[in-house]
Amino acid sequence: MSGPLDDLPTDREGARDLDAADPLSELRERFYVPDGERYMDGNSLGLASTDAEAALDRAVAQWKEQAIRGWTDAEPDWFHYGERLGDRLAPLVGAKESEVVVGNSTTVNIHTLIGSMLDACDGETVLVNDLDFPTDHYAIAAQLRQRGLDPDEHLVAVESGDGRTVTTDEVAAALESHDVDIVFMPTVLYRSGQLLDVEGIAELAHDHGALAGFDAAHSVGVVPHEFDENEVDFAVWCSYKYLNAGPGAVAGLYVNERHFDADPALAGWWGHDKATQFEMAHEFTPAEDAGRWQIGTIPVLSAAPLDGALDVTHDAGIEALREKSLALTDYLIHLADERLTDCGYEVGTPRDPDRRGGHVAIEHPEAYRISQVLKDRGVVVDYRPPNVVRVAPSPYYVGFETVWTVVEDLRDIAENEVFERYERESGGVT
Repeated sequence: MSGPLDDLPTDREGARDLDAADPLSELRERFYVPDGERYMDGNSLGLASTDAEAALDRAVAQWKEQAIRGWTDAEPDWFHYGERLGDRLAPLVGAKESEVVVGNSTTVNIHTLIGSMLDACDGETVLVNDLDFPTDHYAIAAQLRQRGLDPDEHLVAVESGDGRTVTTDEVAAALESHDVDIVFMPTVLYRSGQLLDVEGIAELAHDHGALAGFDAAHSVGVVPHEFDENEVDFAVWCSYKYLNAGPGAVAGLYVNERHFDADPALAGWWGHDKATQFEMAHEFTPAEDAGRWQIGTIPVLSAAPLDGALDVTHDAGIEALREKSLALTDYLIHLADERLTDCGYEVGTPRDPDRRGGHVAIEHPEAYRISQVLKDRGVVVDYRPPNVVRVAPSPYYVGFETVWTVVEDLRDIAENEVFERYERESGGVT
């Protein structure tokens, strides 16, 4: 779609030509893009689509018309909603349908899967990294404490050598120097956008007798995965970023079938065997697949938008979405090199497409104030301390011309020091 970086255009007309050649350009018509905004924050919250809206409207209508009968008579029936959505998600992560289920939140799924796997392998030590999204550490530390283990000793973090990325060699070195039972890494680092080597890390973990788990919140829906082929043991993700299922939408999880006999650390009635769930026995009989890690009743009104949003993902095809995503981020990096480096900006995201997720970290000492100027100009991005403006050109609804205009704004703001009109971040960050 875009060709070698050196051949990419740097003018608006060239960007329009790229849009004209984009086979996914019509997807944008299925989304509600806020008026007057250039939305580059799909890695935090994806936009609403007409498909997600229709699915939610359908669920509300079923509630109105069928009331409690919706659990069995709705189409799709609510009772099996988590399993049905898991079936639809399975191809996106390279898994069998029985290995994926929708339920809970991402943090809750980290709690239950880390706890379950610690119990299953009689483990004590989990390897993470110092660039993780904080909730991963909060949840794992809590699970360690519940087992009488001190997180200061048993939660080991790989230290990033450059403050941006985590290399497979760094993971290997940590495994050599610590007795680790579970390796739990993100698929994509939330700040820099680095895509980690899932296959390589899983292989390293297994070579050292550890399980391999991943937080795929920043990749599912924009990066295709092959969890089965890569021998991943378990994974979690949210659905409100690139899957565009709405704020606080129900999360997803994957457990390889070789772990189906593990006892859920956070057992709940929705993880009970479906055939006997309503016998109301006090003894928990877990489902025989990933469904056992559901906990409470499926939140139908938070699950329905995911059902509609997945229509868009499947219509486009995850491979095509990945191709466009890489083309957009290639273009963004190319324009940053050509237009932003002399204004104090630096790209903090790997340039190798195989090591890049769906967003680009644009670094600048005044990143906070620059992000505020962008906000006032209708450019929706987010800031991550200490110096990152995250720009996420979602392949679902962002085009090349929009990327071009955002880069021109970034240049103008820095070149003319527009940010000087804004207050510094509270707390003394400069």
